[in-house]
Amino acid sequence: MTDNTQLSGNCPIERTLSIVGGKWKWFILFILYKFKIVRYSEIKVRLPRIAHKTLSQQLKDLENSGVIHREQYNQIPPKVEYSLTDKGKTLIPMLELMYQWGKDNS
Repeated sequence: MTDNTQLSGNCPIERTLSIVGGKWKWFILFILYKFKIVRYSEIKVRLPRIAHKTLSQQLKDLENSGVIHREQYNQIPPKVEYSLTDKGKTLIPMLELMYQWGKDNS
């Protein structure tokens, strides 16, 4: 990082936060990292304070950014599974650092 980095416009930090910013996205990514392939209901159980509408929107945002993969099975009852994409897996080092920082500073 250089001293003349501008924190607006095309800043890499701004780009990262536009994809994974917000209260819930890192929690969702951590769940997918830890459990690999997860159904919507499993995510909801692990994040009981998140509203259904918010969870659905966060999942859509992450999918649209190419960070998670959504696999829909056309069956009765409907089944949808989420997992990290290769792009999403590149966030794992940051997840691990955030986890460790929180553990060390609690």
